[in-house]
Amino acid sequence: MAATIYDVAALAGVSIKSVSRVLNREPNVSAALQAKVQAAVESLDYRPNLSARTLAGASSYLIAAFVDAELTLEHWRSGRGNDYLSRLEFGALVECRKAGYHLLVELVDYGSPSLEARLVSLLRALRPDGVLLTPPNSDDPLVLDILERAGTPFVRLGAEQDLGRGMRVFMDDRQAAADMTTHLIALGHRRIALVAGPAAYAASQARREGFLAALAEHDLTVEPDLLIEGDFTFESGRRAGETLLKRPNRPTAIFASNDDMALGVLNAAAALGVAVPGGVSVCGFDDTPSSMLSTPPLTTIRQPVAEMAAAATRMLLAGARGQKVEAEQVPYALVERLSARALE
Repeated sequence: MAATIYDVAALAGVSIKSVSRVLNREPNVSAALQAKVQAAVESLDYRPNLSARTLAGASSYLIAAFVDAELTLEHWRSGRGNDYLSRLEFGALVECRKAGYHLLVELVDYGSPSLEARLVSLLRALRPDGVLLTPPNSDDPLVLDILERAGTPFVRLGAEQDLGRGMRVFMDDRQAAADMTTHLIALGHRRIALVAGPAAYAASQARREGFLAALAEHDLTVEPDLLIEGDFTFESGRRAGETLLKRPNRPTAIFASNDDMALGVLNAAAALGVAVPGGVSVCGFDDTPSSMLSTPPLTTIRQPVAEMAAAATRMLLAGARGQKVEAEQVPYALVERLSARALE
């Protein structure tokens, strides 16, 4: 039979309440007590029963992550998977595991007429101790209103609007896009196209602003026909790449607002017989595993999604212990690979 909390207490020679304090990561637990209880837990291979823990106190020991349903399902339908979601889950799971919490991922239909009813019902049923909000839900006033009314702590990943509401973890998308654009300019490129992300994502707008700001800083004219909006999917990148590369005066470089769209551009270039980087340089944003394995490997911006999710989860867990961190900025990096080179 599975070990119980009573078995742990007996083996450690402490009270059940002491075991509970250690397992629940309560403050002011001595190192000696923690060591004794942990040794007993490992010896007995004890696994706390989630339902029993929830009934015993106010905590559900659940962290919920709300992710965009439309984009997630589109990636699933395409058969390419969702690297952003995979990295998000990994970062959050590592921190949840350390704290004895569970992670639950929920698809949220951004802009749906039933969004409010759906979220209210979800919060009542799950009673999560905290919620991780990913774009575009992290910038949706209705989602924030619902969570605030329910008294559910939340951390916003990549939020760009109404920054005073809730805790947040972010990177500087605008500056990252400006850095990539400046990098291409330094390589001699002047006709640089942007495949932007969907307008519903505030990060898309920030990256677009960074791109335009870098061009303006170098006195380059913004050509409207070099700005195409995609939807963060491979197929939208392929269509954009085909449109751009079929033009008589095609760009010498294409900067896509995420790696999936950049991979779509690479696919279009291959189909049209345009060499990369000889005929056109291509850059992305995210540094997904696919960006390292593409032909050629992508120059891109490394967005540390797993680290952001881990930081956001730590914020929620710290809040549960009475500690609070309002915001944390994580660094990005420009990763140079073979898909972009100096213009000859």
